[in-house]
Amino acid sequence: MTGGAQARWQAGRLTGKRVAILISDGVDRRELIEPRETLEAEGAHVELIAPRRGEVHTVEHLRETGTVAVDRALLDADVARYDALVLPGGVVNPDHLRLDRDAVGFVRDFVDAGKLVAAICHAPWLLIEANVVRGRTVTSWASLRTDLRNAGANWVDEEVCLDGGILTSRRPADLSAFSAKLIDLVAAA
Repeated sequence: MTGGAQARWQAGRLTGKRVAILISDGVDRRELIEPRETLEAEGAHVELIAPRRGEVHTVEHLRETGTVAVDRALLDADVARYDALVLPGGVVNPDHLRLDRDAVGFVRDFVDAGKLVAAICHAPWLLIEANVVRGRTVTSWASLRTDLRNAGANWVDEEVCLDGGILTSRRPADLSAFSAKLIDLVAAA
């Protein structure tokens, strides 16, 4: 089956599914846009959640690339409304979010509810802060390896890794594999 035929055949697989993407200033633009567009192309309703209303600044390698509009403030977001949570990286984005008690609680609530949490690149810092990686096998940007091991995780250098409802991926170059696995998991949720 050709790529176009495959996309048409799968279109709508996620109709009725709701996905939250938690972001703050400094979010990596590719790690936000590619999964969001892939989810929406499959019919998912995607909401960008941030600690505050308005806009969030996006980056590529710490260089500002523009802004995206926030759909819902974090305090107005309810885990029960969503089937999955996506955590894009960027160095600054997860560093800001892990200092926000409400953001950390939001992530922990998803894991506690048994819902899919998908994190890429530096976003596993937020998983560490939420204390949800102990005993799990995860991947991330290589510089987080020691942080994850110190938090009790088994770190692996793989394109994507799924363990107990937590999907992780290493870097922007892995976005195609990350997004494909994300679609399959949200469809099964």
